[in-house]
Amino acid sequence: MRVGLMQLKRPLCYLMAILYVVAGTLHFVVPNLYVQIVPPVLPAPLALVYLSGIAEIAVGLGLLGPRTRTYAAWATIALLVAIFPANIYMAVSMVTVEGAPGGGDPSVLTRWARLPLQGVLILWAYWYTD
Repeated sequence: MRVGLMQLKRPLCYLMAILYVVAGTLHFVVPNLYVQIVPPVLPAPLALVYLSGIAEIAVGLGLLGPRTRTYAAWATIALLVAIFPANIYMAVSMVTVEGAPGGGDPSVLTRWARLPLQGVLILWAYWYTD
């Protein structure tokens, strides 16, 4: 029996919410991992890491409620656009993330794959803006 995409919409929303809450929590558990990929032109990297962690937790929790889901989905898109410079910086500057699992030196493929992944994540969030 084939499951339609619309049947997966709600469970995928809950999955997305959990992923953002976990990712946001990690900003507080291991902030140094995230500080290392903040572009040096931005001020107060640790504060930005904490701020983005709060934002990720907030959008994740917002996605759980039907009344807040649309707003949270738009906020998720805005957040993904806001953090995109960190992904670009990581890709082009070949930052070695010290303390990361697996040695901390992501492959070139991994660095560049993060960029189109942002587009996929934006489309996933956009699905819940209706």
